[in-house]
This record gives sequence, structure tokens and C-alpha cells, in this order.
Amino acid sequence: MEVRIQSIHFDASERLQAFIQKKVQKLERFYDDIKKVEVSLKVVKPETAENKEAGVKILVPNGEFYASKVCDTFEEAVDLSLDALEKQLVKYKEKQRNK
Repeated sequence: MEVRIQSIHFDASERLQAFIQKKVQKLERFYDDIKKVEVSLKVVKPETAENKEAGVKILVPNGEFYASKVCDTFEEAVDLSLDALEKQLVKYKEKQRNK
């Protein structure tokens, strides 16, 4: 599984990138055939408190999944996005199994 992290309007720290890598690796528990994961991080409306947006796109054979969240920290936004994607992957896996 290839993981690509893109930070827009700032430089992502090594610690943040390591956190994202670790969290993304856990997605394989829900679906084995993930080809690529693209994570985009950006700061929106810098004058507000909740200004960290994380968007996560997962590419699988015959489909893709996407979730985006805005929070106080990138870690929280990534966590919430991955939680939403886990639910999507489980639902997709069950649908594939029932075909």
C-alpha cells in the first residue's frame, strides 16, 4: 500500500507524518486490497480555532473512498476521517461479499 501525504500552506512535521503513517497502516485490518492512500492536510481560515483540515482518499480496485474533517488539530482530523473511512470500507467489504 502506497501512502502519499501532501501538506498545503505549511510543512508537516516528521512526527505528524509518522502519526499518519501509523494510523493509515491500520486500515488494512478492514480491507486487504488497498492500493493507495492520499492524505491532504491544509490550514483553512487561519483566524479561527478549528482550522486544520484533513482529507483522506483511499483507492481500491474498482473504487475509491473519501472523507474530510476539520478540527483543532491535524491528528484529530485524521483520526475522524479514518474512522469514517473504516465504516465505508466495512460496508463495501460486506457488499462485495454478498455479490
